[in-house]
Amino acid sequence: MQYLLFCAAVLLPQNLAFPTSAKLEPDMENAKVYLDKFFPHFSKTNILSLEERIEEMQRYFHLTVTGRLDVETKDFMKQPRCGLPDIGHDRTFSGNRRWEKTHLTYRIVNYTPDLPRHKVDDVIRRAFMVWSDVTPLRFQKISNRYADIEIQFARRDHGDGNPFDGRGQVLAHAYLPGPGIGGDAHFDEDELWSEYNREVNLFLVAAHEFGHSLGLLHSNVRGALMYPTYSYVNPATFRLSQDDKRRIQQLYGKKSQNS
Repeated sequence: MQYLLFCAAVLLPQNLAFPTSAKLEPDMENAKVYLDKFFPHFSKTNILSLEERIEEMQRYFHLTVTGRLDVETKDFMKQPRCGLPDIGHDRTFSGNRRWEKTHLTYRIVNYTPDLPRHKVDDVIRRAFMVWSDVTPLRFQKISNRYADIEIQFARRDHGDGNPFDGRGQVLAHAYLPGPGIGGDAHFDEDELWSEYNREVNLFLVAAHEFGHSLGLLHSNVRGALMYPTYSYVNPATFRLSQDDKRRIQQLYGKKSQNS
């Protein structure tokens, strides 16, 4: 998969992010919005130009580094993806980056009408297994009290200060471990969720988002589950990449042979 998931972009004041006296062309304005969302990496003493920001994004995704909004870069910016920023995460997330326990609870607050409830339950269970299969982590579904990881489907403004953008681009977002909203995962109900290679596969997006819920940031390794953009692979033959496995085990260790 490789895409995922909080639409939590800290939008920079225009006079700080890109000083300009002229209105940007539509394509450049769209690029600015994308970079503000997913590359909010700046300081008052090191303000990058738009060209430098584009170069930064191109290097991160291993695109041809031109500093220009070329066809390759524009096409990449249109890909569906997770709402978590790719760099500058500390500006938009709080948390300890890992849970201090290995038994975690989760609760599905509401269900998408796109799939039967039992299908959603099964998909979410399997998405958590992606991580429990390689770590000591265990996940328990509960329904009658607050859980460590709260899961919900929502549209647009849904109360966390990070509204979804409608169908397309941002598919979901999740919060790093921590108190309150920490660990929670939200899925954009304006998407059409599927268990197959149709529209957006819920298993792939959920497995990615739960990586964030456990403390992982994005990876720029193509083929990794934690790669920011979404692409379909068959869930029946899905295997966690070595990059994902190495990073989650750095946080929680390896699964015991006796587990």
